[in-house]
Amino acid sequence: MKVCDLTQFYSPVGGGVKRYVSEKVAWMRRARPDDRHVLVIPGAETACREHGQSRVYTIKSPLVSRTARYRMLLNLTAVEDVLEKERPDIIESGDPYQVAWKALASGRSLGIPVVGFYHSHFPEAYLRTVNKFFGHIAVDIARDIARRYVRELYNRFAATIVPSPALAELLAGWGVRNTRLGELGVDTTLFHARPAPDERRQMREAFDIADDKILLLYVGRLAPEKNVTTLFEAFEKLDNPRFALLVVGDGTERRHLSRLRERNAGVHWLPYQGDGQQLARIYRAADLFVHPGVQETFGLVALESQASGTPVVGIRGSYMDRIIFTDQKHWAAENSAPALAEAIRAMAQRDLATEGKDAAARVHQFYGWDRVFERLFCLYSEVARR
Repeated sequence: MKVCDLTQFYSPVGGGVKRYVSEKVAWMRRARPDDRHVLVIPGAETACREHGQSRVYTIKSPLVSRTARYRMLLNLTAVEDVLEKERPDIIESGDPYQVAWKALASGRSLGIPVVGFYHSHFPEAYLRTVNKFFGHIAVDIARDIARRYVRELYNRFAATIVPSPALAELLAGWGVRNTRLGELGVDTTLFHARPAPDERRQMREAFDIADDKILLLYVGRLAPEKNVTTLFEAFEKLDNPRFALLVVGDGTERRHLSRLRERNAGVHWLPYQGDGQQLARIYRAADLFVHPGVQETFGLVALESQASGTPVVGIRGSYMDRIIFTDQKHWAAENSAPALAEAIRAMAQRDLATEGKDAAARVHQFYGWDRVFERLFCLYSEVARR
């Protein structure tokens, strides 16, 4: 089988979609060596590179974010040329904009089935902006337009893969009739709770963080939709030298982080970490992962952190709740800096090491990539046969 992933939600400096695609290719090398993979993404130049059974096409596209390095794929003719040349058995579209419509049109003309992966619940970002500037009546109008758009687009796919049951239920309520659950996973050989001797001490010494400090960790894009400013404000409200904060990632909100670092020597920053081994060591060196997101469709970093033995605290009520394997009674009940700060204080009183090991065991049992991709390729085969 030849599988083509087509998306513009792809950045060279990280992101959940990049991680998902990279893990899929790695799994295919191990489990399906006779299959082929094609990836079509925006890039700084138009090029084609081969990596074993995988072929990556980049199409020259303008930057829309200099920090997150996302690009807008506008040359849809080039997309069609690649699909016509490669003739995959199935196309997976990973974003909801012009590239998705092109995938559907090309799939129809070439006789190739197309599935959509609903990676991001994108209407929520627009609704927050509308509410901020135009009020509740405009939100109701925008929500109706968003529902119509989602229904019109995703019902055209052979299947819509959704990473959480609650989100699948919401989309079904919007009239999307073809949802299929496709939860994400974690590399359990890489993210585990068995640190090497002195690993924790060495990692902390690199940042001059004492072993008796409670090290809070955030990994991800520093973007408004990730709600990171709430995390930064919550850390200030802790106002306690026992806590240190390490932030890994980049984005438009780094200016807020820079100002926080100027005021507080307990705040540390690292850019995107492309080395999975180093990222796993960072997870294991922390005491508590803080995830301020309220619109995550899955929460891949929360899963990686738990797999590494580091429990998570955040804000209750997101689609991420079902993959949290520690008691959430101390999580913030509302999206505010004071509530998140209080949640961190309460979680810090618990036996984080023991809870982290228990969570790691649960993640390893249910969320290894092998199980995830075996289910996904069963869906691919079913759709291709239809």
